[in-house]
Amino acid sequence: MPEFSYTARTISGEDVVGKITAGSKRETLMALAEQSLFPVRVESAEPRRRRWVLNARVKPSLVATNLNQLADLLQNGVPLMASLGILADQCTNSRLKEVLGDIRDRVAEGSSLDEAFAVHPEVFNDLTVSMVRAGSEGAFLEDALKRTADFLELQEELKGRIVGAMAYPAFLAAAGFIVTVVLIVFFVPKFEGLFERLQRQGGGLPPATVILLTMSDVLSRFGVFLLALAAGVLIWVKQWLDTERGRLFLDRWKLTIPVAGKIFLGSAVSRFCRVLGTLLKNGVPLLRALEISSDSAGNLVLARAIRESAENISAGQTLSRPLAECGLIPKPVMAMISVAEQSNNLDEVLVNIADGIDRKTARQLDIMVRLVEPAMLLVMGSVIMFVLVALLLPVFDMSATMG
Repeated sequence: MPEFSYTARTISGEDVVGKITAGSKRETLMALAEQSLFPVRVESAEPRRRRWVLNARVKPSLVATNLNQLADLLQNGVPLMASLGILADQCTNSRLKEVLGDIRDRVAEGSSLDEAFAVHPEVFNDLTVSMVRAGSEGAFLEDALKRTADFLELQEELKGRIVGAMAYPAFLAAAGFIVTVVLIVFFVPKFEGLFERLQRQGGGLPPATVILLTMSDVLSRFGVFLLALAAGVLIWVKQWLDTERGRLFLDRWKLTIPVAGKIFLGSAVSRFCRVLGTLLKNGVPLLRALEISSDSAGNLVLARAIRESAENISAGQTLSRPLAECGLIPKPVMAMISVAEQSNNLDEVLVNIADGIDRKTARQLDIMVRLVEPAMLLVMGSVIMFVLVALLLPVFDMSATMG
């Protein structure tokens, strides 16, 4: 059985420190009460072991499956603690098995389910934690778990489509980059003797050839250092993007990308509308629902705009007016939200809006992917053409001079 350390106060007001063996934190509190001790601090004396220190991640599809199973167990009357224990015992993924066991222990110690989920952000994202919190507060936990699982599966399906569609363009980009580097580093230096003879004979080199020779010289001398510098910059950028300021910059920049910016914005608005509609349908107050749905949007720029709108709503305004002022939500969506507020069916309309945005986003994604492949071919062909032209121009000039 686990051991807990405690700081408690006696009836006379003296503080005592000790350790006690109990099945859970709750049992520890009960044992202290039987001894007429008032607990001030109780925590596990055994450090929590984490074997998942590496950056490996549990697949969202596996998380969705376990959330669905948890919802089914709860709907059939199985207590939460027993349900978590069953999931932990039957899980075949070792890392998720330990995470579920840790969640069960935390819930047994008195933590809420969403608090236990929040301890593992590498497995349960903000959307999952927010939906579970809302479900716990609004007494619709089973429905919240199922809807969260549906969201995760939908995102995985969309991600799979993107990865599958971008596989060929990514292969073209990688192949083009490797071929270009090999040409510049290993093939171009073989022409340096020829180019030097041309210069000694009084013929100048074309600007494209000069640029190509400079690139070849730089890569040959400092290629390793440039590679190390690029790796260091990437690590620094990744760490900076993990900060709130970096995430805000990235989310704002993503919305400005041609074509792709509309897709990112549509995805964020869809998540916001779907979560908000779900929460309102289950009786969560509007301000609380806005707080949770803004965190679930997946874009800090939109989330901040929604929170600012919530401040105006608390001052007596409707939802549509402050949301329209932020300028991020499309006008057709705002028109539907305004009409829905007047007809008092906002929860249903928000879910329908999310479905419509998802369909439109899927079409835009297909168009973007179709454009990426010829664009990559054009870029790769242009780069290789530049290398070949820069190499052959001096030869053509020499032939013309000799002729």
